[in-house]
Order: sequence, then structure tokens, then C-alpha cells
Amino acid sequence: MFSLTRTDGHLLSTDPARLDLALVHLWLSTDAYWALGRDRETTARAFAGSLPFGVYRPEDDRQVAVARVVTDGATFAWLSDVYVDRAARGRGLGGWLVSSIRDHLDDLGVRRILLTTHDAHKVYARVGFAPLDEPRRWMQLDRRTPVTPVTGKEQHRSTPLR
Repeated sequence: MFSLTRTDGHLLSTDPARLDLALVHLWLSTDAYWALGRDRETTARAFAGSLPFGVYRPEDDRQVAVARVVTDGATFAWLSDVYVDRAARGRGLGGWLVSSIRDHLDDLGVRRILLTTHDAHKVYARVGFAPLDEPRRWMQLDRRTPVTPVTGKEQHRSTPLR
């Protein structure tokens, strides 16, 4: 397992036993446009099949951020479900989380990391991510079904998919 402590005491850990999956599921299924309505079992299976990264605050060890990486640990990784608790945003935790993941994967020899984002391009660009040079080379088979948002909030993004 990998862990890293930020200068302000926040701890990043890949220990799956530390994850607060109930909290992670709440964040993703109710506040993350890409996972709205995702059921708890799907969240649990997704994290069980991935390399999880949790960030915990120093004063009480409460989880304040999460991400997961689907990877072979050698050549390729898919960064997914990056989320910072709304109360902890604005402190650079998201950038620190993603740059720490990037560096950890680099240490493993992983040279290609992909992700998708609708609205956080600047966050990822600051740590080295860039749009695909040749997007027409990439293909997908997408069998997700459209999900109706579960909140009454006005939706300013396209309809999310699960």
C-alpha cells in the first residue's frame, strides 16, 4: 500500500480498508454528474476492482476526497471517480490528489493515464494532462443508459450516464 502526507497533515492512502464507502457512494450518487443514481453495490464493485486513493484530514481522520484508478500497474491507467468533498474544496486537495496519483503511477512505470471530464480541464491541465492529439484513433462501446438526476437542482450539464 502507498501513503503520502501533505505538509498540512492531510493523508493520502491506497488502503481499501480506510475508505468510507458509504460516504463515497453518497458523494458520487448524489453530487457527481457522472455517477448520479449509481447504486451502492456498483460503487463497491468499482472500488474493489480498482486501486483506490482516499484523502483524510489530519484533525479527525475523516475522508475528504477520493479517486480510483483502473490499471494493469505496468503500462496503462484510467483515472476515475475523482471527488473532493464540497466542504474541503478550494484548498488544493484535488490537484494534490491527482498529482500524487500521477507520480505514484509513474513510479510503477505506467506511462499512459486517461480520464474524462466535463468541467475540470484546468485542474487536470495543471498536473500535465492534455486533450488527446488524435481523438479519432480512440473508439468506445458505450452501453450506459441515461439517468435522470435525483435532485431538483437545475442541471447545467448534459444528461449523465452510468
